[in-house]
Amino acid sequence: QVELVESGGGLVQAGGSLRLSCAAPGSVISIDMWSWYRQAPGKQRELLAQISHSTSSYYGDSVKGRFTISRDILKNTVHLQMNSLRPEDTGVYYCRTPYFDIWGQGTQVTVSS
Repeated sequence: QVELVESGGGLVQAGGSLRLSCAAPGSVISIDMWSWYRQAPGKQRELLAQISHSTSSYYGDSVKGRFTISRDILKNTVHLQMNSLRPEDTGVYYCRTPYFDIWGQGTQVTVSS
């Protein structure tokens, strides 16, 4: 029974930082491809960042230069370091991997001005 478990969200003031984590505790394979998504209120889920099997990374324009994705293949975890947070970063953050067609519960990030 594979699940994705996001954590690390919370309430932070504009300009602050948070580090999100995601784990796949039920996986028996090593996950080397991860993505982070954000769903703001009333909006569709937005792709923010990806890391591939070759360690190449992608960042959406809205987070480029502020967010950093990293992974630990042996631990089956992925992280998102978020700096210089803005109120428009508010939303529910989800991790995703192409190995499993599932979504976790997400973790809420609220950025106040």
